[in-house]
Amino acid sequence: MARTHTILRKHIAMKTLRLLLGDQLNPEHSWFKTVREDVVYVMAEMRQETDYAPHHIQKVVAFFAAMRHFAKERIADGHRVRYYELTDPENPQTLPELVKKMLGEEGCESFEYLLPDEYRLDQQLKTLCQDLEIPARSYDTEHFYTTRDALAVHFEGKKQLVMESFYRMMRKKHGILYKDGAPTGGTWNYDAQNRKKWKGSPAIPEVTQPHQEDLGPILRQIQESGIRTIGQIDLQNFHWTITTREARTLLAEFCERLLPYFGDYQDAMHTDEKNLFHSRLSFAMNCKLISPREVVETVETYYYNHPDTIHISQAEGFIRQILGWREYMRGIYWKEMPAYARGNFLENKNPLPAFYWTGQTQMNCLKQAITQSLEDAHAHHIQRLMITGNFALLTQVDPDAVDQWYLGIYPDAIEWVQLPNTRGMSQFADGGIVGTKPYISSANYIRKMSNYCETCAYNPDHKTGERACPFNALYWNFLDAKKEQLRANPRMGMMYRLLEKKDKSEMDALKERAAAIIANPDAF
Repeated sequence: MARTHTILRKHIAMKTLRLLLGDQLNPEHSWFKTVREDVVYVMAEMRQETDYAPHHIQKVVAFFAAMRHFAKERIADGHRVRYYELTDPENPQTLPELVKKMLGEEGCESFEYLLPDEYRLDQQLKTLCQDLEIPARSYDTEHFYTTRDALAVHFEGKKQLVMESFYRMMRKKHGILYKDGAPTGGTWNYDAQNRKKWKGSPAIPEVTQPHQEDLGPILRQIQESGIRTIGQIDLQNFHWTITTREARTLLAEFCERLLPYFGDYQDAMHTDEKNLFHSRLSFAMNCKLISPREVVETVETYYYNHPDTIHISQAEGFIRQILGWREYMRGIYWKEMPAYARGNFLENKNPLPAFYWTGQTQMNCLKQAITQSLEDAHAHHIQRLMITGNFALLTQVDPDAVDQWYLGIYPDAIEWVQLPNTRGMSQFADGGIVGTKPYISSANYIRKMSNYCETCAYNPDHKTGERACPFNALYWNFLDAKKEQLRANPRMGMMYRLLEKKDKSEMDALKERAAAIIANPDAF
């Protein structure tokens, strides 16, 4: 009798459809702790996601490869997964149609999904659920340290959303590099020690090429489908981690080989080294193959276990990027959207130079950063902020165009992290929500942090003239052009005092040079 009762209960159990998006590949999620016969998961490679903006070919391949592996692993664990490849004739190619199709085919009586990390998808799923005639429920992705509203709660009633305040709260709350009521080492932030120029030494160790399997079938499907992509791909040197196992291997090698010098040289740039001491873990984290908590705690433990080889400034510099900036940017995104995506505080309207899509420019710093981005789909945070972002801001490019470029060209660029970094920190289009001042510089900073100027066609010491570095005239012209918006900014006071000391003839020459660059940046 008990056996019959058990079978009957299984038969009448409500069947549930669960949706998994391409950046929700968290193998540790509680959903997967138990295999349930009444649950079917659905995943799909959709034109909806490939076509809303042009993406780097490596980004599309990396996501599809990671998704396919994740689905296979869940199936191997006993879960039921319906997976639609890009070219499957039964693939609806849009999220609403996918869900409706699966609900009908599987006879599901409820729908569940993980909270998306993009406002666009969040709204789409909310609208979809309102149209469904069955119960629908959302769940946390169980990935981040914080909830969507944690930053808003932390800063409630405060005028400025200063990251350092948020970062210190996170260190205390989670006990990271924090013992006996004080920060480890006695100082919260070692950023001042993280600005060394790399001059060829120390040597940069090699790390394991993460992925070796043939990704040719995925690439051919993308090409045959006519998807518009940007950039290049070499499948023999595909360096994106697409499984949790690969991410953990990369993390272990980072700690052992790169962490001893990461903090010192995290802002450095060099023509001979594209990666320097960076971990290359951002894609794996942003599609949730590995959690920020695992990464942070692994680095912290390695630091404590190797006091003779790892200085606190190395570990803190890395952890700050994840526990601080990464969680902070996500909080900004959810606090300020959707208005944040429309911000244009400086009223910039110029088009993005064509060389951002080709790398063909005489300015060596831009050539290096853009060519690397096109070839490898990778550039670290200073290349993004102080080279490509700096030039776009100084030439007063429309932030919409800058957003689209950054969102498309980097595999780790998912809107929740890309938008506040680009529109906020890089372009100051949010009017100072993220950054307390615009991140702009003349040639001096680029020369200080790189060797780009040594082989450039332009002279970083010259401000005007044919061979003068374009960044110099653009810098002073920008300050002059935006003085109404920026003059009252207390962190810009010194620069505006210097601007006011320049005589008219010098400023006229700088503005003339800048106007020529802005009018035709592809000629430089």
